[in-house]
Amino acid sequence: MRDIKISLITVTYNAGGTIGRSIQSVVSQIYKNIEYIIIDGASTDNTAEIINRYKDQIHHFISEPDKGIYDAVNKGINFATGDIVGILNADDVFSDNRILADVAAVFEDKNVRILYGDLDYVNQAGKIFRKWRSGKYTQGKYNWGWMPPHPTFYCRRGLFDEFGFYSLEYDTAGDYELMLRFMHKLRLSAFYLEKVMIKMEIGGASNKNLNSRVKGLTGDLRAMRDNNIRAPFITVLLKRLRKIGQYF
Repeated sequence: MRDIKISLITVTYNAGGTIGRSIQSVVSQIYKNIEYIIIDGASTDNTAEIINRYKDQIHHFISEPDKGIYDAVNKGINFATGDIVGILNADDVFSDNRILADVAAVFEDKNVRILYGDLDYVNQAGKIFRKWRSGKYTQGKYNWGWMPPHPTFYCRRGLFDEFGFYSLEYDTAGDYELMLRFMHKLRLSAFYLEKVMIKMEIGGASNKNLNSRVKGLTGDLRAMRDNNIRAPFITVLLKRLRKIGQYF
């Protein structure tokens, strides 16, 4: 298991209030064959200062303007030399210190190309208010509004070279489009890790305000049309209805 190298990418912009917690959750992982990559979008707060406190445990760090979240993620993927690539948002943390060990253990099976799991949304006090339980994927579930939480999504590095990186054409739905492309359109094999992998703080880029939600909706529809979802408008509705159940 130690032979499996995980490239973990964190994208930041003015994340001084949260980035320290995220980095701590990485360096505290019991699995150590990690290549940690941080791509900062030229933050104007103390983000870079905090990151530099951990420079001995970060393998690549750049701070420069970018074209958005997925442009920054793609930069990180280009740096990545690991067997597996995952993303930890700058305001997210791992739910415990064994998560990457669990990820590596699953990818020992060479037939597994993608892994995903479960996620809890938390407020700033750490209290859980929404539970995203993915369930096992079967082909066609994307047509019914299903998707896994992107912060739990890990895949083999070679998939990006073979099938493409994150597209910048879908705005904040770039993560949804890539997962839809890999899992629904290309039918790449995926493993469901049945445990909470990530605690995600509310207020992300895709749901922080009405404008972001409209952009996300537009991006979702385009992603569905481009990746062979059979009834995009119905799927958009079902995708949002699924979220209601996560509050109970």
